[in-house]
Parts: sequence; structure tokens; C-alpha cells
Amino acid sequence: MSVKSIAMISLLLVCFLGGNCAPARGFDSSLRSIVKPYCFSIVKWESRAIPDEINRLVFGRQEKVDDEVRVVTEYFSLAEEIKTLNSKIEAINRGDAQGDLASLKAELDVLYGQKKALEETVARILVRQIKETLAQQGIFNPFDKYIKAKFTFPPLNFRLEKPPHLLVVSPRDRIESMRDVTLQQGITLEEIEKIEAEVDKLGVSSLVVELGGFGTYPSFVTDEASLRFILDTATEEWLHKYLVFKPLGFRYLLDLTGVSRNYEIATMNETVASMVSKEIGSTVCERYYPKDKIVGSREQAADSEFNREMREIRKAVDEYLARGEIEQAEKFMEEKRQYLASKGYHIRKLNQAYFAFHGTYADSPTSISPIGVELKQLRSQSASLKDFLDIVAAMTSRRDLMESIK
Repeated sequence: MSVKSIAMISLLLVCFLGGNCAPARGFDSSLRSIVKPYCFSIVKWESRAIPDEINRLVFGRQEKVDDEVRVVTEYFSLAEEIKTLNSKIEAINRGDAQGDLASLKAELDVLYGQKKALEETVARILVRQIKETLAQQGIFNPFDKYIKAKFTFPPLNFRLEKPPHLLVVSPRDRIESMRDVTLQQGITLEEIEKIEAEVDKLGVSSLVVELGGFGTYPSFVTDEASLRFILDTATEEWLHKYLVFKPLGFRYLLDLTGVSRNYEIATMNETVASMVSKEIGSTVCERYYPKDKIVGSREQAADSEFNREMREIRKAVDEYLARGEIEQAEKFMEEKRQYLASKGYHIRKLNQAYFAFHGTYADSPTSISPIGVELKQLRSQSASLKDFLDIVAAMTSRRDLMESIK
């Protein structure tokens, strides 16, 4: 298939299939009836978002920012103040502390207003810094092998806004993502638990996940995360769009839309996007925000205990399931969830669907897939980040990956 054909078909699939509920077939008819009231429609959202973006680009006035790093730093300082204040309010509501709730809530409203006022400017600054870093790596667009013009495509743009939720469905007898359904941002915890309970009755394992980012245009990137997380996520969502115009990403799109399921392709695509985005995010931090790079390194070191524990849990669960001991595996996961909570690591629900979602990222502690090791090996022997991305993006199977590192 030619590059032009892949591009045309991919764009159509992204626009019309990417964020809707999967079409009903077989067991899906029951699933569809459960999730229908809560589905997030990408078509409806884009029909509002794209005209807004065009209007902003054509008629909007972008004020010049003299000290961009200071503005971004101020935004994340406000986010930390909000987090601290929310913790105080929660402690008072629990009866663990005393204080003037009305005064704290008034202060909180002021901080939210100040943070909201900076959101669009901060997103614009980070977009420019990410684009500059991608350009330094020679990464511009999926067609740069054929078109020598150095422009970024697809356009890199994101909003600091709560992304949709994602319902992940896995079989109970193995860990594998068999269905993904995008759900509205505003669903409550009560609604989430109701959806999961009804889906589980279909004989599967389900979990509704809060996403950090979502690849619409412009992308959603959560406004409740650290600077490093937002940089990584904004880059990763752009990379998913970039890869759609390559063989690997196109195969992944077929998996997402249910046309041709392939968990290995999904793992390869998600992992390479994660690896590349982390390198870009690290470079942006090193250049513009060195203090945040140090904080991020400390956070990663603090999570090492959690990472080790999760990897051991995943291995044990796979062993239970390989022996057909489904109930024992589920009991074990609940016991471990409670143990992690006692250590300060709170996971709302730990089940097959949890590992199916997080295991797609083969460079994460919840994955035991060898694909992560293979991709890291390929990265180590690649001359540059651009070469690594080009090599993997051209792949259509895990066999291609294994042969590339022989």
C-alpha cells in the first residue's frame, strides 16, 4: 500500500471511528447497550473544537510573553498550591483537622481562576518547546522521506483539559485488551462502578481508566499533572497521530477500531510512542526546566518499590491464569491491592483489565512483554532517535522487530 493510500484511509478512520463506541457484533451488542448513555463521541467533539481552533488561529491575538519559563513555572506552582489546599479541605471534611472551610474554599476559587487564565498561554509555550526539540532530532512529519520541507505534521496542539475516560475490557482467563470504549469526562465514581459491574456480568474483566491524554485534535492533556508528565503526554499524543501515517500506526488503528485485532502491534505502537516521548520530554526539561528534571528523577526513584511489586504481581497472576486458576488469581490481586494501599499506593481496582491496559506499555513495570526489552535494544543500536522512530514505524509485525535486532 502506498504512503498516499495509508494517509488517506488513516485520516478517514481517525476522523470518523477513532473515539466512538465499537460497532456491535457478537457479545458487543450487550456491551454497547451498557455503555451507550456514557459514550464520548469524537465526531461531535471535533465538530465543535476544530471551528474554535480555526477561529483562534485566524482571529485570535497571541500576546507576546517576555519570560516564557517564568509563566510556565508560575502555572505549575499554582497547581501545587491548589493540591495542597484541596488536601487541607479534605482533612477538615474528614474531621482530621480544623480550619475555616469558607475561607479556604474562597482562596481555592482564586487560585483556580489564576491557573485557568494561564492555561492557553502555557499550552502554546510548551507546544513551541516540544516542536523545537523534535526539530533538533530531525523529526518533522511522516512524509519527510519523500517531502524535504521541514514542517511539523500532523499539527502539534493540545488543551490542558480533563480527557475522556476509557473502559478497558479483558478476558478473565488471560490478560489482553479485547475492547476499549471511550467514555465521557463527567461520569461519576458511582456511574463508573455501575458500568464495571454490568460489564463484568458478561463474563469479562473490566476497568474504567482516567486517561492522562487523548489524541483528538487538539489533544486532551490533563491539567492535573506535573510539568514532565504533561510534556511526555502531549508529545506522545502527537506521535500517535504521526504514526497513523506509517505502517505500524495504521495497523494499530485497525486494532483500535476492531477491524483487525493485534495485541502485539498495539504494544509495539504504544511502547515506541512512550519511549520517544520520554526522550523528548526529558530534553525539553533539561533545556528549559532543569529543576523539574531533578524532581522527576526523584519521583521515579521513589516509585521503584511500587514498580518491583507490580512486576512480581503481574508474573504471579500470569502463572495463576496459565493454570486455569482464575478465581485464585482474582483473589490474589485483591489481596495485593489492599497490601499496596497499606504502603501508600492506592489503586481503585486491580484486575486483568488493569494489567491489560498498563501492560500495553511494554516499558512499564506492569508489563512482562519482551517487546519492551527488544525496543530498548533496538534504540541502543540506533544512530539517533529519528533513526529508531523510522525503523520501528515501518514495521508491520513483531517478527520485523525481532529480525531488526539480530
